[in-house]
Amino acid sequence: MKIKERIKYDAGFQYLIDNLQLCSSIGRTLLLDQDWCADTATLNAEWDHLQQTISLIEGSSNAKSIADLRHCFMELHDIRGTLDNLQHHRLLSEVELFEVKSLAHISLRASQAIKSLGIGTILPLPDLTETFSLLDPDNTHICNFYIYDSYHPQLAPLRKELRTLQNSLTENPDQPALQQRINDLFTQQESIQQQVILQLSERLWTQYEPLNKALRLLAYGDLLFAKAIQASELHLCRPSICDNSTSYRQLFNPRLKQHNESLQLRYQPVDVAISQGLTLITGANMAGKTVLLKTLATAQSLAQYGFYVPATEAKITLVEDILWSIGDEQDEMNGLSSFASEITKISLLLQQSQNHRLLLLIDEPARTTNPVEGKAIVQSIGTLLHPRNSFSVITTHYSQLGIAGNRLRVKGFVETLSTQPVSAQNINQFIDYSLVPDSGDEVPQEALRIAKLLGCDSQMIAEALSRLKS
Repeated sequence: MKIKERIKYDAGFQYLIDNLQLCSSIGRTLLLDQDWCADTATLNAEWDHLQQTISLIEGSSNAKSIADLRHCFMELHDIRGTLDNLQHHRLLSEVELFEVKSLAHISLRASQAIKSLGIGTILPLPDLTETFSLLDPDNTHICNFYIYDSYHPQLAPLRKELRTLQNSLTENPDQPALQQRINDLFTQQESIQQQVILQLSERLWTQYEPLNKALRLLAYGDLLFAKAIQASELHLCRPSICDNSTSYRQLFNPRLKQHNESLQLRYQPVDVAISQGLTLITGANMAGKTVLLKTLATAQSLAQYGFYVPATEAKITLVEDILWSIGDEQDEMNGLSSFASEITKISLLLQQSQNHRLLLLIDEPARTTNPVEGKAIVQSIGTLLHPRNSFSVITTHYSQLGIAGNRLRVKGFVETLSTQPVSAQNINQFIDYSLVPDSGDEVPQEALRIAKLLGCDSQMIAEALSRLKS
């Protein structure tokens, strides 16, 4: 799946993609057309490039060269249509000749910055000096283009005569013979210019490969620096690839973290490890289980599209794809209830995980049906997924499930995390989102304690407590 499709399903990933500081439209096109990658060598090569680029960005002596290079990216245009005409030996227009000259000019300037930064092996731009000189016969060293007099020996005298005759005609318009001579000269000029354009086009046909390479590398450079800037600013880390486990130290959700920091609210990263088979995560409402699943999806996507990930340390197993059932699955257009839509999707996940290595994320399955059947459904899903080759993470409220797998629990509500009184507005500041091993089979029971602290109806709380004890 390409990035342009992935971002439709992963809001956290889309947030990071949308906030990349790209300079060119073709850089963004290259980004959106990028494919999911499960090849270790390819990803490590890209992370090597990112690591080197981040070091340049964070170095104090590289600011000018980086600014010069990114200014080149800003001037870059998507001229793939023009290059396609070159590849197929079509006649170029004057506008297309300008586009080729502009690309050559940008590439030559970018090469100087790249040499200064020492990243010629990452961005090995071809030498387009010959191409630029062809389109700059008067050595103006500027990138505008027209049919120069020097392209043909007849152009300079012809144009001089034209200017003289046009001035005469302006002073005395009623001169039919003079007007006819001007028309003839324009026709001659057009014929010569077409000859020149044909000659230039034919010579440029042989330059398709280096021009196309330059365009691709410049677009890649734009993307690479945008990724490196984001990784540096957000303190993302380079992941390492493992065979049978995925773990993060201080995993964070970039969008939520920036939101909390903008409001001067506490944000808590978490450590999490998932292994092949089933990982079951329990915890009360408001414990961040859904956010955790979404963050796992975003981190996996980032890694397998060649980005750094939001953690201080990450070890990731590569998978073929990410599939999930998270949030409200109600499909009003098809007339399906939340449960019907959810269970249909989960059934599809189960089928696809039989023959593929996937990351499966399922948030509180069967929570909208009756508890007896719901619990049985969760047990059946977990039992089927545990022996498979995928990495399956299920969050649930159900207790005493009696199924194999790795169990984790969100610590949950901790009254001492803040000195402020608990309220509906600040309740999240009292949640400890840390994950701890869950040796028991009981989910935390915090709802009534929180309800009491929030000042809810005392009779309701007392009645509920009496029923728990009975």
